[in-house]
Amino acid sequence: MKVCSRTILSVVALIVAAMGAEALANGPLVRLERRVIANNRPWHYGYYDPAWGQPHALVVPPNSSSQTKYSWGVTGTSVTPIYHQFRRPYPGAWFGGPGILPAPPQPSHTDQFGVYYVRGPW
Repeated sequence: MKVCSRTILSVVALIVAAMGAEALANGPLVRLERRVIANNRPWHYGYYDPAWGQPHALVVPPNSSSQTKYSWGVTGTSVTPIYHQFRRPYPGAWFGGPGILPAPPQPSHTDQFGVYYVRGPW
């Protein structure tokens, strides 16, 4: 029995349409990619809130997948994935460190406020 390539493509298209975009956006490969990227970068972007003396982890629902960041310039708006997942004892104690700066008096990017999205565990 010979199967036509158009038949295979149409079956794959039907499966993808049945799954919907939401199922593909949070599939196992996407979750694996988020975990690998999150393990290789800090949950904060090098700034802390001077009123609190440390960066803040703003916990968002676990189905949140992206965030909008604003800055000055032509490409002032960007939509980026939320990589980090909240787990106890995450984000853990913070004792400062080299390269961590307070928020500037006039921030030029939302990463400089010292508040960062982290997906919730529930």
